[in-house]
Amino acid sequence: MRNKDRYSELTETWCGLNRPDLEESQADAVIFGIPYDGSVSYRSGAAEAPDMLRRNTLTSTPCNEQLDFFDRFKIVDGGDFRGTDREVIFKEVEDYVESLVKMGKPFTMIGGDHSVTIPVHRGINKALSEEFGIVHIDAHLDLCDEMGGDKLSHGCTERRALELENITGPENLYFIGIRSIEKDEFDLVREGEFNIKTAAECYDEGIEAVADACIEKMKKFNKVYITFDIDALDPGFAAGTGTPQFGGINARMALKLLDKLFTHLNVIGFDIVEIAPPLDPSLTAMFAGRKLMTQGWSYWAEKLGKLDKLK
Repeated sequence: MRNKDRYSELTETWCGLNRPDLEESQADAVIFGIPYDGSVSYRSGAAEAPDMLRRNTLTSTPCNEQLDFFDRFKIVDGGDFRGTDREVIFKEVEDYVESLVKMGKPFTMIGGDHSVTIPVHRGINKALSEEFGIVHIDAHLDLCDEMGGDKLSHGCTERRALELENITGPENLYFIGIRSIEKDEFDLVREGEFNIKTAAECYDEGIEAVADACIEKMKKFNKVYITFDIDALDPGFAAGTGTPQFGGINARMALKLLDKLFTHLNVIGFDIVEIAPPLDPSLTAMFAGRKLMTQGWSYWAEKLGKLDKLK
């Protein structure tokens, strides 16, 4: 069931951009949370991320890396999809996302473990009558057919995407930051033409070259969705996550990557998942997610003419 807590009703939330007086159709963008982490294969805690992010945006300001301001950008907080029945939650999310995409409303989803991206992909697929692209920024491919007998595990996100009508094959997916692989993923990738840039390649080739390669492949799609697992970052920059992997991309690389992707692709939505506040008392992953989120909004604000430049 979707519900709103007091933070989702405050105008101070989301860097002061929240407009609880508006409907989704009147917003410049919509944000919602899926505080569910029942599909993890290792450590839990990601269910606490939406609440933690809301509470830690009350004192932050709507500015980007260039110190440009976008306080005229209007966000509607759709609340959280909560419950114990995963099937019910996922169907509600799917229907909600379908409605947002059909009205042409950019959106941000805050997870939850990475399984919660599955119904988002499904909602986009249902709303569109054309192919779309997915940029998957993560330490892991999430291409497992199942994990522990669960086909909706957080390790199966993009395997389920490959089953969608408007994802016609591996060419619709682009993976960045990868540095771990399961055996069934290894077999699948060896047999197919997958677009994968490992974290090592991000360092060796340079993040701008990696972003350019991604853009070259993804620009044929009119609509692109970005899913950002916080464990794409090296644990030194985002310790609070369930399955950290040493050797990830750094903070500056992540921001440059998003800058290029949002500038050159039509990003209709993005998510930030796998932030697990209980695993990190200093909340490094939460603060990283907050920065990535607000940076993404600044590009949408600029396209609407609602970004006021410092210089």
